[in-house]
Amino acid sequence: MTVRLRAPRRLAAIASVSVLALSLAACGGTTKESSSSEGGAAGGGAASANPNAPIKKGLKIAFLPKQVNNPYETIVDKAGIEAAKEYGGEAKEVGPSDASASSQVSYINTLVQQRHDAILIAANDENAVCGPLKQAMSRNIKVVAYDSDTAKDCRNLFINQASSEEIGRSQVKLLSDMIGGKGEIAILSATANATNQNTWIRFMQDELKKPEYSGLKLVKIAYGDDDDQKSFQQTQGLLQAYPNLKGIISPTTVGIAAAARYISGSKYKGKVTLTGLGTPNQMRQFVKDGTVQKFALWDPKNLGYLASYAAAALASGQITGQQGETFKAGKLGSRTIGANGEVILGPPTVFDKNNIDQYDF
Repeated sequence: MTVRLRAPRRLAAIASVSVLALSLAACGGTTKESSSSEGGAAGGGAASANPNAPIKKGLKIAFLPKQVNNPYETIVDKAGIEAAKEYGGEAKEVGPSDASASSQVSYINTLVQQRHDAILIAANDENAVCGPLKQAMSRNIKVVAYDSDTAKDCRNLFINQASSEEIGRSQVKLLSDMIGGKGEIAILSATANATNQNTWIRFMQDELKKPEYSGLKLVKIAYGDDDDQKSFQQTQGLLQAYPNLKGIISPTTVGIAAAARYISGSKYKGKVTLTGLGTPNQMRQFVKDGTVQKFALWDPKNLGYLASYAAAALASGQITGQQGETFKAGKLGSRTIGANGEVILGPPTVFDKNNIDQYDF
């Protein structure tokens, strides 16, 4: 009887200890394996920022571009990877070779499994990536969108290269000035789902409603899917379909380079004005041979650099993503988080034959 009575008592004691251990674990600190309420645009939840906290050493961050063979994205990501070395972190670039809406999903899932501290993403589709990004945030993995935003509740911060409104409206003004404010124009975009492209285009369309642009007529928005050959073919198609076309805006580095390459070897050179967003190195030959007069862009190296430091600040608890919080971004100095978790790099630069040789990227 004594032995039989001791066994249940021992089991009961073990059970009590187990319950206590589970209770203590449930009250413990959040880890990457536990749920978190810190996600969303503000990224704040119940968390509080400690601006004086040091950047944690050994942070693991990953850049997930729209596609890994995009020259612009490569510049951005390499700069972000180099920035990570400054603060003692480990960074890498992973991603798809195509820019389809769902192509980034499997990479996000893998990065979550690998328990990265932060994922930085240039979204191909603002909603297609939301499910896995929310899963990442629930495990206390910080999410920073850059270049092309996700839906606001699927990331902690968005590092915007410049004001979206400024980019869209300035592109219309740039083209209008070059063609005298009159004529048919077209837009050669990246993918139909790209959030940055679509936002800029909405501002372009709104700008075109102003009286000073009454002489301009937007006849077509074409999509080259950030693919060089398709963008080349789309340019050819636009010029054949609209023989009176006076100008093209291509707010994508892949698209503007492909369009310039087509126009430079065609009868349309000197007759159709091309502008948009491109890097000086890819556009230099077309500016010097007269195919392109002016185009714009920000420094993509600084975009990657800023995004990297923002991710480190989030992962280290210096910021949560709330409006008004500030953090130090290395050589770029202090930055302030604006509405909807947005941090703006700065205004774009206009490049032409007079200044293009001053830049190398």
